[in-house]
Amino acid sequence: MSLFEDIIENVVRGHSDSASKYPPDLVGKPGVKDLVQRALDQKMEVSSILKEALIPGMEKVGTKFSSGEYFVPDMLLSAQAMKSGMLLLQPLLKGEDTKKLGTVILGTVKGDMHDIGKNLVRMMLEGGGFEVIDLGINTQTETFIDAAKKYPDAVIGMSALLTTTMENMRLAIQALRNNGLQNKVIIGGAAASQKFADEIHADGFTRDAAASVQLVKKLIGLAA
Repeated sequence: MSLFEDIIENVVRGHSDSASKYPPDLVGKPGVKDLVQRALDQKMEVSSILKEALIPGMEKVGTKFSSGEYFVPDMLLSAQAMKSGMLLLQPLLKGEDTKKLGTVILGTVKGDMHDIGKNLVRMMLEGGGFEVIDLGINTQTETFIDAAKKYPDAVIGMSALLTTTMENMRLAIQALRNNGLQNKVIIGGAAASQKFADEIHADGFTRDAAASVQLVKKLIGLAA
């Protein structure tokens, strides 16, 4: 098995490093962080490690989640493992001409303090090669507008867990359009649905964090 294949396997299994206690059969063995460092020590290109190991690993995780083989805890462990490798690469990526697929702005809407789903989507998008601007929880409409002005080509992802806050998705989209901002908008969260997305003129909906990568790619013309 090649070094990149080892990294992919450890991302899929959620094994961050040799000190990690999960999964039990890999305790004490090199994890994603260790293997990425090994690749760097061998002078492998930073962008290759990202595009040929970390991203394919998260793509496999997304496939497993979509098929019902993996659940949210599995995805979180894999995303954490991937992040352990990304932390080594990020300072070095700035020195390489590494082109991101695109930019996504994420935020839980005004009045909503829940962020587990949003954070999972962020991890999947970052693992998929996107730059993510995370606005956090209780995001005011004006904050979405300011971010959209700064990143006019970015896709905006809005999340709401509560039925009492989902109406703020509609208000935020209306405000964006009233300000002449044409960013594509996707919504998600337990309170959302495709029907509601259509009603408020969102460009897409997903309740599946793994599917968010493909949805964003479709909206920016990178997938059918």
